[in-house]
Amino acid sequence: MYSRPIRALAVSLTMYFLASASVCAMTAGQGGVMSADHSRYYHPAQGISSDELIRRALSSNAELAAARLDLERTRARLRQAGLRANPTVDFEHTTGNLTGSPGERETTIGFSLPLELNGQRQRRIDLARAELEAAEAEIADRERRLVAEARAAYAEAMAAVRELEITEGLNNLDTQTARIVEARVSEGESAPIELNLLRAEVDRLRSRRALIEGRLQSAMLRLKTLAGASPDEPFRLGEDLAAQLLSKLPASVDEALDIALRSRPDLRLARLIERVAEAGFGLARAQGRPDLTVFTRYSRSRSVFDDTPIGAIRDKDNTLSFGVSMSIPLFNRNQGAKQEAADAIAQAARRREFAEQVVRAEVAGAFARHEAARSAVAIFEQGVLARSTQNLKSIRGAYELGAFRMTELLAEQRRMIDSQREYTEALTERYKAAADLLSAMGVPEKAGTR
Repeated sequence: MYSRPIRALAVSLTMYFLASASVCAMTAGQGGVMSADHSRYYHPAQGISSDELIRRALSSNAELAAARLDLERTRARLRQAGLRANPTVDFEHTTGNLTGSPGERETTIGFSLPLELNGQRQRRIDLARAELEAAEAEIADRERRLVAEARAAYAEAMAAVRELEITEGLNNLDTQTARIVEARVSEGESAPIELNLLRAEVDRLRSRRALIEGRLQSAMLRLKTLAGASPDEPFRLGEDLAAQLLSKLPASVDEALDIALRSRPDLRLARLIERVAEAGFGLARAQGRPDLTVFTRYSRSRSVFDDTPIGAIRDKDNTLSFGVSMSIPLFNRNQGAKQEAADAIAQAARRREFAEQVVRAEVAGAFARHEAARSAVAIFEQGVLARSTQNLKSIRGAYELGAFRMTELLAEQRRMIDSQREYTEALTERYKAAADLLSAMGVPEKAGTR
């Protein structure tokens, strides 16, 4: 007659230990024990860190490698700009055989050399050199944006890993609880509706887990693409979203802005484009002035005079001539090109001013986001998570004593899930905001690593 109370006591003790396991499951996302599925995507020792991912992306990203070929093209244009104009050799032969004067003929060889006056060659070199510096700044800006994209993708993957771990823990816990409740229903100590509610919750968590894992797999593929890895290459993360892994950030927005105005490659690119426009204007002015060509010719002629008192006379002449030809800029003084270059200077100045405004806004926005996210994370860690976990543990214990129904237990569990999800969002926002702030400041990657 004591069998039912003893079984009830055993069930209650089992539920108590499961409630303790719930606490472990809730804290697993903060650096706890890994589940089997979770370890497929995360390993603190064997996984790849964000810094390793970035170094690999900078060396192996296909799009960046293609963009770097622009540097080679620009260097080739610089070599071409320094080349001088080619000389010209002329050959001319005149004969009278076809016009009834068989004795008349003349052969001329000429040599001409264009001279680039008004500093045209140096202006070309200055323009090509400015374009090369601008191309280097553009590549640096591409690298900055790639680093920011890689960090954001890494944060998304870490967030998905954390959500997957929490969902797996709750799903395993509810599956075990369902077995206990099923035993209680068999003993007549719980209503069948409680078991059905719990099974529905298990299925809901299983569905959510599938969605999260799909999002995680997509994020991992995105990371592989950025790093230049093949889709089937083994890839695991090595960092925890809750850890502070980025370098020390500036203490004030003014300090961050000062760094950005000195370091941002896109801002340097805007200034260099202004220099390119100025160099283009100088070249257009030089090309609007007269061109000069020097030449020399050697001629050898033979003439025959038939109608003379003494008979036919043959005459041979060798002549050497020199000369200079000069274009006269009467109609075309390169007016259109000079006006276009002047407009390009004004346009580049406007774009530089706008780029400075964008930099200021991005730095201020990223700094404000990071401060807000850091505050939100602190609030969660100082009270929300501990209270939510304790509430769920208490309600599970009270449920065993009959003080709460299954619906109330599941409602509290969902509140816990919401708290963990919001905490994950806050951690992700903190990480992304820090990465965006580093990107907005234009900090070189070597300064942004641990």
